[in-house]
Amino acid sequence: MKLFITGLFVVYSIFSCFGQQQYSTENKKAIKFYQEALVAFDQFNYKDGTESMQKAIKADKYFIEAYLVLAEINTEQRIFSKAIDYYYTAIKLKPDFFPSMYLSLARLEMIENKFEAAKNNITKFLTYNNISKTKQNEAGKLLKTCEFAIQAINNPVPFNPVNLGDSINTKYNEYWPSLTADGSKLVITRMLPVKNAENEPVTQFCTPEEFVKINPEGINKVYELFQEDFYYSIKENDLWRFAIEIGAPIQTNQSEGAQSLTSDGFKMYFTVCYKPDTKGRCDIYQAEKIGDKWSDPINLGSPLNTGSWEAQPSISPDGKILYFISDREGGYGGKDIWESEYLPNGNWSKPQNLGEKINTTGDEQSPFVHFDNKTLYFSSNGHIGMGGSDLFKSEKLPDGSWSDPINLGYPINTSFDEIGLIVNASGEKAFFSSDRFADKGRDIFEFELYPDARPSAVSYIKGKVYDAENLEKLNAHFELVDLSTGKPIMQSESDKTTGDFLICIPTDNDYMLNVSKEGYLFFSDNFSLKGIFEITNPFLKDVALNKIKQGYKIVLKNIFYLTDSYQLEEKSLAELNKLVEFLINNPTIRIEISGHTDNVGSKEYNLNLSENRAKSVYNYLLHKQIDTNRLVFKGYGESIPIDTNETDEGRANNRRTEIKVL
Repeated sequence: MKLFITGLFVVYSIFSCFGQQQYSTENKKAIKFYQEALVAFDQFNYKDGTESMQKAIKADKYFIEAYLVLAEINTEQRIFSKAIDYYYTAIKLKPDFFPSMYLSLARLEMIENKFEAAKNNITKFLTYNNISKTKQNEAGKLLKTCEFAIQAINNPVPFNPVNLGDSINTKYNEYWPSLTADGSKLVITRMLPVKNAENEPVTQFCTPEEFVKINPEGINKVYELFQEDFYYSIKENDLWRFAIEIGAPIQTNQSEGAQSLTSDGFKMYFTVCYKPDTKGRCDIYQAEKIGDKWSDPINLGSPLNTGSWEAQPSISPDGKILYFISDREGGYGGKDIWESEYLPNGNWSKPQNLGEKINTTGDEQSPFVHFDNKTLYFSSNGHIGMGGSDLFKSEKLPDGSWSDPINLGYPINTSFDEIGLIVNASGEKAFFSSDRFADKGRDIFEFELYPDARPSAVSYIKGKVYDAENLEKLNAHFELVDLSTGKPIMQSESDKTTGDFLICIPTDNDYMLNVSKEGYLFFSDNFSLKGIFEITNPFLKDVALNKIKQGYKIVLKNIFYLTDSYQLEEKSLAELNKLVEFLINNPTIRIEISGHTDNVGSKEYNLNLSENRAKSVYNYLLHKQIDTNRLVFKGYGESIPIDTNETDEGRANNRRTEIKVL
């Protein structure tokens, strides 16, 4: 929660306007104990300082400064209930002594979810004259926060988080979950004690929280004594296996964290700080999984990484856009969300700020772009919420702009900081990290995301690519094209070693899948999902590619004609242009374009229809400057069925356009 400022700077600044020796008491004994307490607090000796301050109050129970200092010290130690009591005692003694105490009290009440009381104290604070403009603006924002929180608490959203269990969570802090589109692999960041040369922890304390609790002055040493490492788990039979280290070369004796997996799990983008080749405090790196091994991490370089702070990447499901956090110049506040595009030359473009719809004068963090490639979840303490950093949802509009962020509501969001949420491909389950429900540090939880907060559902096609003749696993290029626009929306590569692939398919549209590899005939498939918003089962399909050899043929599954006509539909252009590209890249190939029908109608009619349909494709290729000597067309009517004509599905398969290598 970022509602208060920690440090004894607060204690001293409260009274600077009165002069160092101007107290509300003249009792010398009380003043002596008070000054002794300040010295102890300055040395982080909270025990002795508190005892001395209590003696000051005992010497003069109307010594208001002592109550205010104790309120701040208890705030510093996060003992909020005691701090609130001290503030109310001070207010009861002298309501107008120090107006800012109402604002400090309100911040604490917001932490304790006492928003009505906080609202009243903020309203009281705003009645005083001579309040600085900065303080007025701060109080105004807190007042809006209280009003929002009161409304949110009175209208809670469904929320029932479930701990992922001991296979994922330990006594250490686990956070920043990343998930593949098929939901089978989970990667997390875990904070562990740094080990010395003898492989022993350099600190005796189990967790950062325990270390800070015993050594409050050592809060800045946490990242010297603890480091972040990656662990991953595989889901089998609906259960997560015991999480194990991701290992070298990604894992080092430095901190690596805040990772983002590609939808197929073959690449990972993550944050590394203070490494010899970092450009700033923290940079974004990438590693690639080849078979069972990870490649050496690579710094993404300029202009994505700068001398500023770059962290918390989220890669889009098509691999084209990397969203991340930076405090570089040109933003709207402290930390903003930026995006960079992957260029054909293998570099990343100059990052662009996501704009004022998303970014504020506060901090935006933990972006996560869903597998639908348009829904963004992120954390912000600049948008109005519950008081700390809240989780929000925004959607990318057709013109590239972003919709107004929507707060995910209470109790998903609370007065504390909620940072880092991901959502599975179907949009039904969310995963996040929290210390709200556990006494052993931060754990990973999952919960069912209520409908209004869900993204568009996404399915996927998963399988292997292999050589049809020798069964060798192949590295091939995948492209999913929106047939209504002809534009690719997802691209991917199959694994170089295993041939495995996974590519996301958003619902409510019609798509062409093209799989290509140099020296092979391309593979074509069609996914007709228009009007379908939920998919219960993914598409599991192995793809066999044929080498370019005489007599080999492929079915063009995305060539469409008007009913009982040879006129090509507009959505056929994506497949036709892929065929043009294939012929240009293979200039020595001659092909036959063949048309086929089902058995509905007369044989003569079907023969003429099939020939005219083949001729329509032939004419399109001629129009695209493909040499006529490389093309022939022929209609076969209903004479070569590849499926039964007894069902609608079978007849649809028989109505097809093919090409054959001559």
